[in-house]
Parts: sequence; structure tokens; C-alpha cells
Amino acid sequence: MVYSAKDAARGEAFARFVVPEVEVLLRAATTLTPQPADAEDLVQETLIRAYRSADRFDGRHPRAWLLTIMRRAELNRHRRRRPHLLDDPDAELDRLTPALGDAQPTPEAVVLGEVFDEEVETAYSGLPVKHRQVVRLVDIDGFSYGEAAELLGVPKGTVMSRLHRARARIREQLAAVGLAPKGGVS
Repeated sequence: MVYSAKDAARGEAFARFVVPEVEVLLRAATTLTPQPADAEDLVQETLIRAYRSADRFDGRHPRAWLLTIMRRAELNRHRRRRPHLLDDPDAELDRLTPALGDAQPTPEAVVLGEVFDEEVETAYSGLPVKHRQVVRLVDIDGFSYGEAAELLGVPKGTVMSRLHRARARIREQLAAVGLAPKGGVS
């Protein structure tokens, strides 16, 4: 098979700008769709679209470019099929607290940790979808406000506002069950 100069440029741009962002795309896709297989399909579709246009990409802000492609691909997927109304988008939520290392926790710490995790999960699950999305992207997956805004297709200030409201609501629910100080900073 003979490759043209355009194919070579496309392959080089793809390797340089797209391949390093694949893990980020997979993390972002898991926030857009609750099913791991759907997230992988979304990433694959994003990669195909990125490959087709890689030779035309100017090289500036590859992550934003890829997240835009992903967001549009997901919107198109929703237009083609009905959304799964009964799926739980939080079923795959990772644990919010890391392990304590090699130290043996006290029985009180184990019980409190489990109760705390359950209450945080309950508070998180009770948030509106738009608030859960920003918490997942920024607080759990580590995206910047700008990256989350680009992925969700909203202004950066909207992400910041939603995140503030979501955190305040989680704090209020934790305070109501005695796991956070009442009347905390908002």
C-alpha cells in the first residue's frame, strides 16, 4: 500500500497530539456515559474522527480539540438512539477516600470511614446530573475548570458555579448527619 504525504502528515499529527491524550479521553468518556463499553466506544469514535482530521489540526490545545470532538460525538450518539433512562450513572463511582496504607485502622475508624463513604455516596447520588458531572470531572478525575467546561460545552463560570453548589449541598448533607461541622464555609 502506498501512503501519500497527506497520510504521513495525518499519522504524524495523530501520534503527536492524540495518542498522549487517550487516557484522558477514557476518563472523560466515563463521565459522559455510565457504561464502560459505551465509554470505550465513545473514545474509539473520538479517535477515528481525530485521525480523519489530524492533518488539518493546528497543534494548539490538543486536549480541548479532542474533548470537543468527544462531546460532539456523544451528542450525535444520543440523537441516534434513545437514552437509557433506567441506568444508574453513578454505579461505577470510584471510592472517594484512598486506603490508609499499611497502618491498621482502629475499629472506630473503619466504621466511621464506611459510614462517611456511604453518606458521601448518598449525597453525591442525590445531586442533579449537571452537578454530579462537574464533581466527577473536577474533584474525582482532576480536570481543570476549563477542560470540564470544554467537555460539557458550558462556560467556565458555569462549571465553577455548579461545583460550588454541589460541594455546598454535599457539606450540608454531611453536616445534617453529624459528619461535618454545621454552618461551614460556603
